[in-house]
Amino acid sequence: MASSATDARPRPERTAADESDPRTRDILSRLKSVEGHVRGVGRMVDEGAYCMDVVNQILAVQRALKKVTGLVLDRHLHSCAMSAIRGEDPDERERVIGEILSAFEAAGRT
Repeated sequence: MASSATDARPRPERTAADESDPRTRDILSRLKSVEGHVRGVGRMVDEGAYCMDVVNQILAVQRALKKVTGLVLDRHLHSCAMSAIRGEDPDERERVIGEILSAFEAAGRT
């Protein structure tokens, strides 16, 4: 879900260093791979591939996205969340902890 312009959550400034971060490059690479995989699944459907072959490819895409989710969460925990937990602002600490709990709750519903 994209954030809106009215979203009150602070966002870290994006810098050129982000693109050189190995974690960011890995995440982007995996997302590009998933994108290509999804396009391939679309072609399979368009060409009338066997339904179970399509299902198996969709499951592979879901596993790949789950891996990307874990990588993004790991990066968040080691950067944004760590900063908030070590920071002086108790409201920010609670907000970040709440976000993490919400993410885990949402993941449990899928």
